[in-house]
Amino acid sequence: MAPKFSTVPSSAKSAPSTFTVSISDEQIDEFRTLTRLSKLAPPTYEGSQADHRLGLPTEWLANAKEELQKFDWRATERHINDFPQFTYEIEGLTIHFVALFSEREDAKPIAFLHGWPGSFLEFLPLLSLFREKYEPSSLPYHLIVPSLPGFTFSGGPPVDTNWSCHDMARVVNQLMLELGFDTGYAVQGGDVGSRVGRYLAVGYDACKAVHLNFLGTTKPPGIGDEKLSPLEEEGLKRAEWFGTYGTAYYFMHATRPSTIGHIVATNPVALLAWIGEKFLDWPDNGSPIPLETILKEVSLYWFTETFPRSIYSYRELYPPPAVHPSLTPEWYIHKPFGFSYFPKEVMPSPRSWVEASGNVVYWKTHEKGGHFAALEHPEYIADDIVEFVEQVWPMS
Repeated sequence: MAPKFSTVPSSAKSAPSTFTVSISDEQIDEFRTLTRLSKLAPPTYEGSQADHRLGLPTEWLANAKEELQKFDWRATERHINDFPQFTYEIEGLTIHFVALFSEREDAKPIAFLHGWPGSFLEFLPLLSLFREKYEPSSLPYHLIVPSLPGFTFSGGPPVDTNWSCHDMARVVNQLMLELGFDTGYAVQGGDVGSRVGRYLAVGYDACKAVHLNFLGTTKPPGIGDEKLSPLEEEGLKRAEWFGTYGTAYYFMHATRPSTIGHIVATNPVALLAWIGEKFLDWPDNGSPIPLETILKEVSLYWFTETFPRSIYSYRELYPPPAVHPSLTPEWYIHKPFGFSYFPKEVMPSPRSWVEASGNVVYWKTHEKGGHFAALEHPEYIADDIVEFVEQVWPMS
């Protein structure tokens, strides 16, 4: 029996509302009906390529569709509801978050920020590791996993305002302040969460340190042809592949987000194809994401209408700037900065590149792992964030 984590810290300025996932039977029935009625494309040469070289294989999608029709959402719902969930109203938006709060007065607050096409589900395996190891009275950390605005149970950005990752950062910071963490908190993030984490570290005093596992840049200006490790050399080959064959989705999100939003939001199998491709291509092949995990994410995105509300961040970096924001003096991280390197990340960045973007005081190279590090190897992220936070805390 897992220990009971539910008490909000006494430091909280206002009590958040408790939250329970409850998708109606009607929504589930509609989902299954739409999935069953969705057609698959006819067989093609492109769809017959099992290596995904030309896109999602037809055989995979046909099998995944069949499994999606039978998928037991209620089991996923029970699993999610086994974790304490809360909401705050911030700037007129409902902000959902999962949290394990410690009863210790000296507990260190850490926010974990997901990316796309992920969600708070990415960090539930990590939270499970901490919950299995600690009681509420002994947990050394407050662990907070927000659903970023537009994702899952958090409200979508306003339709009359051009929102960005800067706005996400402001909302996440306000969430942490509402919880009473004015004196300091740390952040961990990948993908979109890495950009939000950077903006938090640079722009908000209460954010004292940041740990990332994604940079997402090309070679920084001024970096020479220094000797790279064999893993870094392999990583740059992976980045070259991704830049050549894996970025079509990015340009669609960045240039025609409304169009792709309308297309993917109308059909569960379209959503399965669009998201499933990423969960197949972006991890390390040695630690593939199980189909059941993919179906959980797809179902969650469908029931919460996440897809069209969640892709707005792609517009910020298009057309591509001459210098990525992470590499500009304005967004250099002067606070303690930790980084975990995963060789099968879609755009792995050599250490010298990461050091050009911030004050790197902690570095960990992993021999395996890809883009969905918290899903593929939650124990790595858990160990790394603990090592980093214990190294840099207390923070002035």
